[in-house]
Amino acid sequence: MRILVVDDVPDNIRVLSRILTDDGHDISAATNGRQALKLATTCSPDLILLDVMMPDMDGYEVCKRLKAEPKLGSIPVIFITALTDVEDETHGLDLGAVDYISKPFKEAIVRARVRTQLKLKSQYDTLEKMSILDGLTGIPNRRAFDERLDQDWRRSLRSGEPLAMVMIDIDHFKLYNDTYGHLAGDDCLRRVAETLTNGLYRVGDFVGRFGGEEFVCLLSGINTNGLSVVSERLRASIEALQRPHGASSTCPWVTVSVGAAICRPTQEMTPSDLSEAADLQLYTAKQRGRNQVSLTQL
Repeated sequence: MRILVVDDVPDNIRVLSRILTDDGHDISAATNGRQALKLATTCSPDLILLDVMMPDMDGYEVCKRLKAEPKLGSIPVIFITALTDVEDETHGLDLGAVDYISKPFKEAIVRARVRTQLKLKSQYDTLEKMSILDGLTGIPNRRAFDERLDQDWRRSLRSGEPLAMVMIDIDHFKLYNDTYGHLAGDDCLRRVAETLTNGLYRVGDFVGRFGGEEFVCLLSGINTNGLSVVSERLRASIEALQRPHGASSTCPWVTVSVGAAICRPTQEMTPSDLSEAADLQLYTAKQRGRNQVSLTQL
């Protein structure tokens, strides 16, 4: 794991780096607060060992700024300092630090405290990952989609690039479950999720399970023609699986209906405008006979 060591005394950095490198960790180092904030952004450490008494910007201010940044706030911070008053330690913990090591530090204490916090961080990361993945299909869930839509919408607002959404629904899925059983239905959902994921070629494209038998994709920086091609490719890839669906009135195989919408976000619009447009197109595709794509440009 990567650890960022911040101390204005180079000798302290060298000693801590040796201890932590011996334990197999990668080390980044900063000698002042501003450098520490910059490195935290670029090297994405799993843990920060932070001196309190530094010129210009002390460790308390560094910790405060770290915790105010969404992408940095979850990084655990251990203060290493000569300040030993209860008030100093309490202040550091109130700012969001997870532990406090007093100088002169002992090697065994540093190793133990770091090991504990890295273990807790690993457990936290595992739980966080599980909370945004669908337990059945292993792809992002509705919560992950909501977060991603918000991010992509704000990014498109800044860049002026188009943003597209594709809603995908398995045709006659209730009949499939009734005919083949829920275990087969679960396997069908997993296969569809895998096929849709493999059908998105661009880095950054998103596919998730929206709920039930419905899936959703987000594609940034794509034009209407490209969206049409991708939507049709996704539809055709599911039909090409030739997974039998004897109860379907649409096709002897499992198929999907696809609704797609694209827009250039403006301040007057909201993400729900795009969602509602894609959902309406999905309804249109179903009304027209299913196993087809319906697309609109806002």
